[in-house]
Amino acid sequence: MSNVLIVAEQGGGQLRKATLHAISAGRALAARTGGALHVALLGQGVRPLADALAATGAEVHVADAPALEHPLADAWAPVIAEIAKACGAAYVGAAATAQGKDLLPRVAARLGAGMATEVLGFGGDGAAVTFRRPMWAGNVLAEVEIATPVKVFTVRATEFPAAEPGAGKGAVHEVAVQVPAGLRTRHVAFREVKSERPELTEARVVVSGGRGTKGDFKPVEALADALGAAVGASRAAVDAGWVPNDWQVGQTGKVVAPDLYVAAGISGAIQHLAGMKGSKVIVAVNKDPDAPVFQIADYGLVADLFQALPALTEKVKASK
Repeated sequence: MSNVLIVAEQGGGQLRKATLHAISAGRALAARTGGALHVALLGQGVRPLADALAATGAEVHVADAPALEHPLADAWAPVIAEIAKACGAAYVGAAATAQGKDLLPRVAARLGAGMATEVLGFGGDGAAVTFRRPMWAGNVLAEVEIATPVKVFTVRATEFPAAEPGAGKGAVHEVAVQVPAGLRTRHVAFREVKSERPELTEARVVVSGGRGTKGDFKPVEALADALGAAVGASRAAVDAGWVPNDWQVGQTGKVVAPDLYVAAGISGAIQHLAGMKGSKVIVAVNKDPDAPVFQIADYGLVADLFQALPALTEKVKASK
């Protein structure tokens, strides 16, 4: 039996959506290993969030202290490593977010553990569990085995459903926090990009534009606003300086899986498809009938986006 520890991510007094998906992955892994599912919750003033995590059936370990207010990997890693040792976790995981990618390698180093990133699923059982992860922008799926006693991993949240409240409620434990002195990093400021639109990775609907917009994202943004959607972009649009880089969807951007994804003027390069092909419904608008994006689209429209998107926007507004 090998226990599984998932690191929760929170902000603004709320659990991040990716955390619930990571817990679902942890539950699936625990079913294969025969161990128990544990969750580590760190921060300041986070105790009220523990009950929501415990409702999933996981055993929750809460480290609540001023030194952990901001998610500094330098401060969090030793605490998580100690929680992992205390609960006998042979597997330590988190969502493959910016925070998870920053934090988990440090945890792995402290535990002397091997690590797999962007995990899509698991294979095997017992001590022979393997990790399925993408390589070469998703063109190859590798089945990876980690040989170290403790194994660390990040999961692509879009590949797992959000965890639902379980039949039973897990226990909640308070953790005595011992943050090492002389940390090499400190929190200076957090400059949040504020928008009335939903956050890209949290949105149920995403409308993205690419090279075909020629830098004019007004039709894309208008449709997004009519749908109450987030706005995304291809790497080509970001590299051209047309839109902010936090809009980028793709292998080197943000991975999303909304209920509806509209790709306007996006040809469908492998890098972009890797970041959105998990969407439930994909709609593609492109003048090129041979664009690769049509191969994965549920609905395709061969048309000029500057004509099609305003027409769609009017239809959406008229239906309200």
